[in-house]
Amino acid sequence: MQNVLDKAAQIKLVVFDVDGVLTDGNLFFGDDGMEYKAFYARDGLGMKLLQKTGVEIGVITARSSQVVIHRMQNLSIDHVYQGNLDKLSAYLDLIGKLKLTPQQTAYVGDDVVDLAVMHRAGLAIAVADAHPLVKQHAHWITSNPGGRGAARDVCELIMQAQGTLENQLHSFL
Repeated sequence: MQNVLDKAAQIKLVVFDVDGVLTDGNLFFGDDGMEYKAFYARDGLGMKLLQKTGVEIGVITARSSQVVIHRMQNLSIDHVYQGNLDKLSAYLDLIGKLKLTPQQTAYVGDDVVDLAVMHRAGLAIAVADAHPLVKQHAHWITSNPGGRGAARDVCELIMQAQGTLENQLHSFL
């Protein structure tokens, strides 16, 4: 665990996949063709708290959805890459724009399409219900499944490693 905390202490950017990480992976389509996704409120609060500490957040997803744009705007997340089956090029573009090294980044995934980025990121994280191969290649696995607290686990791990968690939580007392 100390190795994970050492890696987490260096993180300046956390990149999340969407389906299966920020959501439970279910896709709902209405008769009108509209797509619906459920996001977990506690994950959102964790992301906001992490942003307050100066850590950037981004998302890279293979799908494109207006719901994702709306949720990310709600969370003040500007780094949104949608429709990227090649997640590695989106990741490299993002860290280039932010002038970060891979060691300063964490990537959170759940399926094999996330492995290329996980192999590059300084801290590779799999959600609890990730594909077994993804778990094999992760430095750390969340306690909670995707869409049900996994993102909060990640945010609190990084804040704990960087010594900012207690201050962020204390602000609510």
